[in-house]
Amino acid sequence: MIDRSLTLRLLSASTLAFAFAQPALAQDVDSSDTEATGAEEADNGQLDMIVVTANRREENLQQVPVSAATLSADATRSIFDAGADITALSAHVPGLFVESSNGRAAPRFYIRGLGNTDFDLAASQPVSVVMDDVVHENVTLKSFPIFDVERVEVLRGPQGTLFGRNTPAGIVKIDTVKPGDDFAVTGSASYGSFGSVAIDGGVTIPVAPGLASVRLSGMWQQRDNWVDNGFTGEEDVYGAYTDIAGRAQILLTPSDRLSILGSYSIRDLDGTSTLFRANILGPGDNDLNENYDRDTVFYDAGAGNQAQYKAEIITGKVDYEADFATFTSITSWADSEGSSRGDIDGGFGAAFLPVSGPGFIPFPSDTQDSIELDQFTQEVRLASNGGGALNWQVGGFYFDSDFDVTTVGFDFPPSVTVNHTNESWAVFGQVTSQLTDTIKLTGGLRYTEDDKAFFVRDAADPQAREVSDERLSWDLAAFVDLTADASVYARVASGFRAPTIQGRDVAFFAPPSIATSEKIMSYEVGFKSELADRRVRLNGAAYFYNIEDPQFSAVGGAGNLVQLVNAADGRGWGFELDSAFQITPNFLVTAGASYNNTEIRDENLAVGICAQCTVLDPIVNLSGTDRALVDGNPFPNAPEWIADLTARYAFPLGNVGELFAYTDWTYQGETSFFLYDSAEYVVDNQIEGGLRVGYAKQDGTFEVALFARNITDADNVKGGIDFNNNTAFVNDPRVIGLSVRFDY
Repeated sequence: MIDRSLTLRLLSASTLAFAFAQPALAQDVDSSDTEATGAEEADNGQLDMIVVTANRREENLQQVPVSAATLSADATRSIFDAGADITALSAHVPGLFVESSNGRAAPRFYIRGLGNTDFDLAASQPVSVVMDDVVHENVTLKSFPIFDVERVEVLRGPQGTLFGRNTPAGIVKIDTVKPGDDFAVTGSASYGSFGSVAIDGGVTIPVAPGLASVRLSGMWQQRDNWVDNGFTGEEDVYGAYTDIAGRAQILLTPSDRLSILGSYSIRDLDGTSTLFRANILGPGDNDLNENYDRDTVFYDAGAGNQAQYKAEIITGKVDYEADFATFTSITSWADSEGSSRGDIDGGFGAAFLPVSGPGFIPFPSDTQDSIELDQFTQEVRLASNGGGALNWQVGGFYFDSDFDVTTVGFDFPPSVTVNHTNESWAVFGQVTSQLTDTIKLTGGLRYTEDDKAFFVRDAADPQAREVSDERLSWDLAAFVDLTADASVYARVASGFRAPTIQGRDVAFFAPPSIATSEKIMSYEVGFKSELADRRVRLNGAAYFYNIEDPQFSAVGGAGNLVQLVNAADGRGWGFELDSAFQITPNFLVTAGASYNNTEIRDENLAVGICAQCTVLDPIVNLSGTDRALVDGNPFPNAPEWIADLTARYAFPLGNVGELFAYTDWTYQGETSFFLYDSAEYVVDNQIEGGLRVGYAKQDGTFEVALFARNITDADNVKGGIDFNNNTAFVNDPRVIGLSVRFDY
């Protein structure tokens, strides 16, 4: 990949110039979200309709037999006011959890408790991220920033029919704003504590109305250093980042039937990786102790904990509407490269050196991981043109990726580069039949073949491994309208995550590990309703799933290994509730909650344990090493409860503007970080909130507000590292600032 820093900055600058220019023509606001922070409620005081694309076509959320939730463009902007990365989506819809120990570069997603705690850049995840119809498979692509967004959808449960393998948990689906026939400009800019800047803008330019249109969009986020190094005495040396991304799209419509959309996206990230903090938990409990100071770390290594990543995505989409069906082709190339380094032990020195701390440091650890990735995808679909009692679609999909991951230790382990390749193809189909005026059936089937290969570069023993599997995924759903405003549905779905190879342990003189495919059967019943003349929306679902051979990553432990393991069985059950209340035309409340109970079911599964923490599971000694039996434990990083709440109240100022207050809150219940149970690495309930207070025009074209993220400045532990000491990392601090938004 070439150096695109200058290109990125030029694109960002040009986008911002467009964004702040006076538009030639003001456009009406298309309000389709239920989490408005500006003046976007319907004129009649009703809730707006939510459009989703869970079935690869635009549909009313209330008519889709899937447990789904959405975040509007406006709500998403609020989440990212302070320049947060994609992990900020966590807990903003029921059932969704997101975390990362790689800073802004490699997030890990969990839906209904299913995810993967593996921190390696080659990690496989059971949650797919799909942006503009293109799957972002690798974790570095999953971190691509969200900007100029139309909506974010979270589809819960297996989505194997239309979206392929590696979706047993669900999908985070992101759709950005597309070019159109009218001039339009949108943007937001904020400035806050620690020099936090977040700018997001886009402009649509109809080059030849009806024939060609361009949309340019960009994002710039930055923060200054604000964390001191207590070991060296340096002030404000960690915490900074600059994250720049841009997107150029061109839409060609040479006829009423044919449209061609080309997209080119780039990203350049330079900043601080995750700050690990030695011995800040316990011992014997999960409380933050006297070693913890949000503004200070104690590092003797890590070279500044630098993270630098670049990404490039090129996509071409062709739609041709014939008389009976629409043909769609989506071709995409993506590449990513970069590295992140960290003082992994989170402290200084070691027990065998003259100095060490904070707390007991058995040995120093300083490592860097880097990646060079190429990905190609091709999808074709033929979908009926709707309107009748029978709707259908068929298609095919091809996926190919090739990447190197290099692990370097300073001074241990020695540099090792491993190569991963993955080739997969699938054919699929779905049929929806409106049997009666009130009953609708949907069924889908997908055949997938998946092949992976691994070897060690520049090694006498390449330790080559290959895995392959082929599977049928299917789903069947019934949707029944009880009244004009209330429906129930039932869904049965299968899915799988393809076999996985993990070779990180080669760097530590251990062989690569392999996990066979995990297979899931999911059962779900739900209801969807709009009451009180569409001023109340209540949607809910209850589910049960069973996973055969679930894949888990035994991460860390005193041996500092990343071992893939298959448990015999895994189960989960729970419910989700999404609601919205248009209490008055000027007062909107949304609320959601989910409960999730997961269980590992394998009497013989034993995993490595932490070096210093208090393990609560039964301990067995295998080949001279203590292991924990984890049968009955919850899945790692699977919060029992997740809840979200937003509220917006407006005080009209005549017929033009209004003063408003908007607040959003998330709740994360008890969460265990690892496969084994310990006193230190199970966190209790966590709450974070945000607030916006300001002025908005009632037509949604302008808004200015004071904002606060993590308004209570809560110190929430988000993850841990267990192989050396009781190391953990925490959430972002409180940021207070000013933001401006416009939409013309």
